[in-house]
Amino acid sequence: MNKQKFSLQPFAANNSLPNLQITGNIGRYGNQLNLCYTLSGDLEEIAIAPLSDTPQRKHELWEDTCFEFFLGIKDSQQYWEFNLSPAGHWNIYRFDGYRQGMQEETAFTTLPFNVQHQSDTLVLTLNMDLSGIVSKEQVLEVAITTVIKYRDSEVSYWALTHHGKEADFHLRDSFMIEL
Repeated sequence: MNKQKFSLQPFAANNSLPNLQITGNIGRYGNQLNLCYTLSGDLEEIAIAPLSDTPQRKHELWEDTCFEFFLGIKDSQQYWEFNLSPAGHWNIYRFDGYRQGMQEETAFTTLPFNVQHQSDTLVLTLNMDLSGIVSKEQVLEVAITTVIKYRDSEVSYWALTHHGKEADFHLRDSFMIEL
């Protein structure tokens, strides 16, 4: 069992952010991944899509408020990007290397997660089996990120750390959690 807490930081280039916090925890139990994000603060400033009655796989979810995480296999260039919309929509992309060979990951046909939205808190929880893409013996390197779109269309980028001159969630240096 490996469980860790996290707190995301906004990219430094962002000015005048409303009072927000993005915290949570991630754990791996064999090949079962458990992830919980908690977004709290002045949520009335954020564009949050309402929960869909028919969540489905969609592209370009990162253009709106989107919870994301990246999984890489230790000592491998290959990694996956997981996108989770507060509306319940999702997608998973596989990459051969840094922003190379992007393909929709077909090992998953659904990605069930739960969203609870209250006035000052949004909680997103995901429990998934990783057996379709990795073995339980493989060590994973994880980056946890979030894109926040405000009602005025401004966007901020949140991550465990930011290593580039621009916000770039794909930099392997930011895959800081080992599971």
